Amino acid sequence: MEEEGGPAEQILADPAGKLVLLVDDDESLLDLMEHVVQKEGFRTDRATDGNEALAKARALNPDLLLLDFMLPGIGGYEVVRELQSSGNGDIPVIVVTGRHMDPKNIEMVRTEPNVKEFMEKPVRTPILAVTIHNILKTRPPGRDAAR
Repeated sequence: MEEEGGPAEQILADPAGKLVLLVDDDESLLDLMEHVVQKEGFRTDRATDGNEALAKARALNPDLLLLDFMLPGIGGYEVVRELQSSGNGDIPVIVVTGRHMDPKNIEMVRTEPNVKEFMEKPVRTPILAVTIHNILKTRPPGRDAAR
């Protein structure tokens, strides 16, 4: 039996109720990430630059941002900081970068309150899927099919 306020086991949410905003200027990478994220049961939307990412984050209030760091116009770090200052700092962010970064810079990014994970390209899709489920506390597809 479960006591109110103290669940015996954490109930994982259905990923279909969660929206992931994918932000990358590389369309082929966006296609791949969208395929992976949708296969995990999440809804997705896309943005190809920092300004579009900020506009969609404000309009759609996604549950998570999968954010490329190197973007035309406003870069990923600026997007992270702008989300915080505009009242959207509670949206968790997974930063993805193709550029090798100095460990000090990586740590600086990781200290941002809305940055939950930092990944380098090429992203390993199984790790990405597990990371998104862990951050959003959702169950992977088929997990409760044995019931």
